[in-house]
Amino acid sequence: MTLVVVGSVGIDTVETPFGRVEDVVGGSAVYFSLAASLFTEVRVAANVGHDFPAHPWEALRARGADLSGLKVYPDQPTFRWTGRYQGDMGSAETLSTELNLLAVPPVVPADYRGAPFVFLANMGADVQIRMLDELDGATVFADTMNLWIRTQPEELREVLRRVDGLILNDGEARMLTGETNLIAAGSELLKMGPEIVVVKKGEHGAFLFAPEFHFALPAYPTTRVVDPTGAGDSFAGGFVGFLASAGEVDKHRLRQAMAYGTVAASLTVEKFSTQALEEASREDLDRRYAELREFVRLEQRERV
Repeated sequence: MTLVVVGSVGIDTVETPFGRVEDVVGGSAVYFSLAASLFTEVRVAANVGHDFPAHPWEALRARGADLSGLKVYPDQPTFRWTGRYQGDMGSAETLSTELNLLAVPPVVPADYRGAPFVFLANMGADVQIRMLDELDGATVFADTMNLWIRTQPEELREVLRRVDGLILNDGEARMLTGETNLIAAGSELLKMGPEIVVVKKGEHGAFLFAPEFHFALPAYPTTRVVDPTGAGDSFAGGFVGFLASAGEVDKHRLRQAMAYGTVAASLTVEKFSTQALEEASREDLDRRYAELREFVRLEQRERV
């Protein structure tokens, strides 16, 4: 089924213990779309400036993505972010941010309206509300971050009341709910409106919360973490992309989606920027999916 994503397109400069890269592809909509397009037809709505490279769009077109929602501003620069990872690379230190076109709401084509699945990637909650009105999607997932939790709390509460699912990291879950325990935080987030909440924990895996069940999954056991940028967006792309390809949301599909989100993120972190996702195939994800299932099964046996 068709999946519409609205979010940011960015240019990043990133430093990790493995090196430094300048002016590389970034942005929530790009990472998400590259992962989701391995599963289903993706339609992208975002703003892009004159300085953004063409290769991610070429990869997406090759996978059948609809890019008619990309609005190119030939006289304005793309959103830019500079960050540094140190130590275990659990979180980034932001060195500079230039909003540029991120401050301009995306323009959504009329034929994107009413899509079976929609993902509102990381952007202001006020913009997400506008996108909810314009898109009128059947099943809508959203992301957020600490900036919007701090600066747009009321707007974000409205978003949560209106979406079907929320995907965020553990720090954001604690900040949004005031709960230090993640199980308690997940339960509180369900009370705010969404029927599905996914809390990402980086190298420690992810939790899924729904009214009828909870589910936890460890991270894929990769030994090569080069650049964590975009891992969360890639997780969301694998998660929602798989659900869109399945065409339904139930316990079984949600568990599978968690695994596909996990392996999509594991691919992303092994190279800088979007390189790994641009080079990936569905077969790569299926292979890691099978390996993750076996890894979890062996872990469960050892605990008995």
